[in-house]
Amino acid sequence: MLSPSLEDYLEEIYRFSMNHDVVRVSDIAACLDVSLPSVSSAIRKLSRKDYLKYKKYKELVLTDKGRRLGRFLVERNRILQDFLRIIQSECDIPAEAEAMEHYLTLPTIRSIENLVDFMSSHPECHQKLIGFCLGRKKEVSGLADGYGNI
Repeated sequence: MLSPSLEDYLEEIYRFSMNHDVVRVSDIAACLDVSLPSVSSAIRKLSRKDYLKYKKYKELVLTDKGRRLGRFLVERNRILQDFLRIIQSECDIPAEAEAMEHYLTLPTIRSIENLVDFMSSHPECHQKLIGFCLGRKKEVSGLADGYGNI
């Protein structure tokens, strides 16, 4: 298991590699808006765990293990973003999915994936959900904000 931070690095390396022939430490630092030493530290850890191959001042190359996990991490994020869109969450969807992805178990994410696929396959059910949510919003029913924010 990787830490949430290392998962974020691996996810970004995989995402970047899907659109570019070469991935460098500076590319990942720019994408994640972090320092080069931070990326270098993460790269060393990922390399020791056999997720990628890296030689100083050279490009990053994902191993099969790294590509497999990177693909999973990107797909997990997509599923959670799709879920937030389906339930019409009024949040910063990428940030919320990022917050969720490291703390939900795989069985929970698979259940969310099933719900996303079901709603996509049954738009009439999705419309009923949207209508139900709009009704609750108009009635001001549901969980109240204990902090007093509107």
